[in-house]
Amino acid sequence: MPDSKTTAAVTAVGTYLPPDRLTNADLEKLVDTNDEWIRTRTGIEERRILKDKTKATSFMASEAATQCLAKAGVDASEVDCILVATVTPDVVFPSTACLVQNQIGATNAWGYDISAACSGFLYALTTGSKMIEAGMHQKVLVIGADTMTRIIDYTDRATCIIFGDGAGAVLLEPTTDGTGFQDSVQYVDGSGVDSLWMPGGGSLHPATHETVDARLHYASQDGKTVFKRAVTGMADAAAEVMERNGLVGEDIRYLVPHQANLRIIDATARRMGVGPDQVMVNIAKYGNTTAATLPLCLGDWEDQLRPGDNLILAAFGGGFTWGATWLKWSYGA
Repeated sequence: MPDSKTTAAVTAVGTYLPPDRLTNADLEKLVDTNDEWIRTRTGIEERRILKDKTKATSFMASEAATQCLAKAGVDASEVDCILVATVTPDVVFPSTACLVQNQIGATNAWGYDISAACSGFLYALTTGSKMIEAGMHQKVLVIGADTMTRIIDYTDRATCIIFGDGAGAVLLEPTTDGTGFQDSVQYVDGSGVDSLWMPGGGSLHPATHETVDARLHYASQDGKTVFKRAVTGMADAAAEVMERNGLVGEDIRYLVPHQANLRIIDATARRMGVGPDQVMVNIAKYGNTTAATLPLCLGDWEDQLRPGDNLILAAFGGGFTWGATWLKWSYGA
């Protein structure tokens, strides 16, 4: 019997990846690193770069959104709300969501950005799902998009090997068939602020000659601290959402993890009790695209997903921010 409760179903996925690639061999020419070191510590082989300086995050987000709507057979004018998760907006204000609304022709939509670093898409998915559940909206676009290469210091080997550019979008619509968004947990811990951040460009350190000279307008991280917190944060959140819903490893079709580091992904999978064939991993091709990692995974695996498949999405990012979501897939052959 169908469940009469209204939930938010993902009804389409769209993605955008810039055509230009930055390989580990390319990075060997820029900083003191090598292909083997990068692969063994992160699992990354190449990442995509948005080289066209006339384009930025809103362009990639709009491309992903347009593809998503086309696959769903939905006109942009039907979209009620646009949520864009990003830490690399085109401009400080207005929001990237406003720019996307205009670029895709979503003439009846409102929207805003969500800034939660690598957890941004997860937070936006929860927010959009609750809009659907409340009966507030019928069609919500949730987008994760980041042009990380614009805020990366290519003299800093701790960060420049990790990040890439990309965007992914999902359309949320109401369903009563028991699939869709089921449950989620979200956390923040602001005590870790300076372990992963971009100190310049805000109201604390606005752009000056001094802040530019001090390289404050680039992302920086304390890799060891972030690694330790991410391993426990992602795994704990995934385990929590499973345990409180009575789920075990064999119930899960796929873990959809944030693509930051292969070792963090492996630790999360072990804690959940899922095998390698139950984990979406595309970090080798794209690196860490921040808010775009989860929808890019959904895009890559879309053809293999079937109605009722249990997915656990998990992420950890700057803030610190982290969480996990249980999603029942809603479509497929």
